[in-house]
Amino acid sequence: MIATTTTAVPNAPTLSDLRALNAAAMPSLFQLPPEIEELREEVREFAQTVVKPRTLANDLAPADDFDWEMVEAGHRLGLLRLTIPKELGGRGMGVLGVSVAMEELASVCPSTALIFGASLLGQTSVLFSGDQQLQARFLPPFLGDKPVLACNAITEETAGCDLLIPEHAELAEDVMTARRDGDHFVLNGIKRFITNGKMAEWAAVFANIEGNPGATGLTVFIVPLDSEGVTRGEVADKMGYRACLGTTLHFDDVRVPEENIAFGEGGGWNYLTVQSNQARSIVAAMSTGVARGAFEIAKEWAGERVQAGKPLYEHQFTARKLAEMSSKIEASRLLYLQAAYQADNMMPAPVYGPAVAKMFADRAAIEVAEEAMSIVGARGYCRDHGVEKLVRESFGARIYEGTPEVLALAITGALYGRRL
Repeated sequence: MIATTTTAVPNAPTLSDLRALNAAAMPSLFQLPPEIEELREEVREFAQTVVKPRTLANDLAPADDFDWEMVEAGHRLGLLRLTIPKELGGRGMGVLGVSVAMEELASVCPSTALIFGASLLGQTSVLFSGDQQLQARFLPPFLGDKPVLACNAITEETAGCDLLIPEHAELAEDVMTARRDGDHFVLNGIKRFITNGKMAEWAAVFANIEGNPGATGLTVFIVPLDSEGVTRGEVADKMGYRACLGTTLHFDDVRVPEENIAFGEGGGWNYLTVQSNQARSIVAAMSTGVARGAFEIAKEWAGERVQAGKPLYEHQFTARKLAEMSSKIEASRLLYLQAAYQADNMMPAPVYGPAVAKMFADRAAIEVAEEAMSIVGARGYCRDHGVEKLVRESFGARIYEGTPEVLALAITGALYGRRL
């Protein structure tokens, strides 16, 4: 016989308390360190008070407009120096801290998250190189009063995924080349779809040392983008992430001193493995933010809209949608938090966790944004409501830092003991 007597639980939440919980922002079992929790609150306030009021205008602006005022406000918060060590004047955050910050930004505006995230990604090559002269030359601008951006230049017209999969290195075609000329290298080639490329002060450029097949001599060069021979192309007129400018970078006989090499000649692949696994955790956090932003709009609407005499959320079909959306967000968050923690604490850099986190979160973002559109209905289809923008931007993360196909190879490679 099952006992029917109940005992009161001290400080137990009331039913009204439970209803008041924000499902998309409930704490998880993963306890964030105090300084990261503080960062999350700071970035959340910045996203809500500074970024959110400008989001729609920035999305509807011409493709080459850029909101430097918003970037300057983020710079004052320290978003352009998140990963620079504290002893150098930065905030000293690892992958976990950056990931948490990116979720907050992306929940309001994925474009804004990508602006700051792409700049941090460019800085990573200088930070991870351990080269003090590179750090002394290229990091101080991010510590000053004026905001500056960096970028990471990998993607090429016919060598996208081939520059993410080491096994494809020999097969890569038309890769940017670097030819030694005394104590300099001469770079020739074109980089495509480079986030922040139009605005960045310098780029971490991946080029193949001449004489090596395909991309087997991949090397990282730190290149000031005001160098002679560098031309910035037109801004891409993108479907989403419109406030974050992506462009083509042309390199025509660009001379780069050999001391601008990070990780040594041919060291690009080893670095790229580490960079990709860290970046995938962060992109998974951004996708989680996109899903959360769409969910919050749908949740608010479902609480206000009345059908058949009761709010939408009290109808079973809407309740089911909201529950599944919330579950996907929670799962995405736990996956990226775990992956980010692993990236900060495991050597060598983990492959499996970040790839799984990104694959799941990227798909969840699309599915949640689509369901949000269905809940909000006609208003969601209008550009001034916010859902339409998040639907467009939910597809972006499936392209950069590893397509689902590349992630599948990384995941199965790890499952079968093959490192990708």
